Amino acid sequence: MVLILGIEGTAWNLSAALVTEDRVIYEVESVYKPLHGGIHPREAAQHHASELKRVVSDVIRGAKNAETGFSIRDIDGIAFSQGPGMGPCLRTVATAARALALTLKKPLIGVNHCIAHIEIGRWQCGARDPVVLYVSGANSQVLVYFAGRYRILGETLDIGIGNALDKFARYMGLSHPGGPKIEELAAAASMHSSGEDKDKDRKYAYIPLPYVVKGMDFSFSGLTTAAMDALDAGYTREAVCYSFQETAFAMLTEVTERAMAYCGRDEMLLAGGVGANRRLQQMLRTMCHDRGARFFVPETRYLHDNGAMIAYLGLLQFRSGQTTPLRESGVKPNFRPDEVEVTWR
Repeated sequence: MVLILGIEGTAWNLSAALVTEDRVIYEVESVYKPLHGGIHPREAAQHHASELKRVVSDVIRGAKNAETGFSIRDIDGIAFSQGPGMGPCLRTVATAARALALTLKKPLIGVNHCIAHIEIGRWQCGARDPVVLYVSGANSQVLVYFAGRYRILGETLDIGIGNALDKFARYMGLSHPGGPKIEELAAAASMHSSGEDKDKDRKYAYIPLPYVVKGMDFSFSGLTTAAMDALDAGYTREAVCYSFQETAFAMLTEVTERAMAYCGRDEMLLAGGVGANRRLQQMLRTMCHDRGARFFVPETRYLHDNGAMIAYLGLLQFRSGQTTPLRESGVKPNFRPDEVEVTWR
């Protein structure tokens, strides 16, 4: 049995977990919460540095107390997020991973954060060979596995959908993270629009916003600016949030469906933190149902950044002989998933 310790800390969430081939043994996290605005990379890195020792110690202690019989000596490898992510956060976690690997005399395993989201989703859901929609703060991509790599069929041309939502939420004065708050306001617009009260319906009705799909790629910056302008023009926050979501998620659904048609795939996997949005799940589920395809989405804790996904991808790489020498363990803030040779499939 292989036992891997994984450490995640690419942005706001510091997390560590112990994973075997069969299950997640134990996981601990510590969340950085900015006092105002969005994520400040230096502050997030300082949070991670101050919490790393406790988080890792709690994972080891928790696994031992869970009557698994595992101890720190049983760990076979140390996995960490090598990228993509915020440079200061990545460097903090990588330094800790190197120190642990050297101290314990265990292999170091640098993993791609995006692929970790995909692989834990496949593991938890039982998806075989899906088209993947990966949506997070800085990343929005449609991917498919082909000939030894995850190929990017379409992606954002500017900012990720998560960053677009957070940027608009900050404009409204909402705290980070903004996505869940926008989802609540959008749901309120749907609830208020009854079809019986014309004045109320107009107040919460859909507002046309820029729909930007260029082939297999999409763009969110113009949509975000237009939503801000609509708010300034006097439209209700609920109506603008509802319109923002409907437009952005329709764009993502369109490109994902086109990818499924091009590749002839009958499975679709949703991955990444924005995947927790219930409206996005509903739109994708409907699209898959209409195509006679299977829709997969893991439970919410595996959609958000988590140590278990880093540990699990580390386990897959370890079993296939893909470890990281110290001289090659530098962080890669712009690490693309199609750079990784997939040796475990």
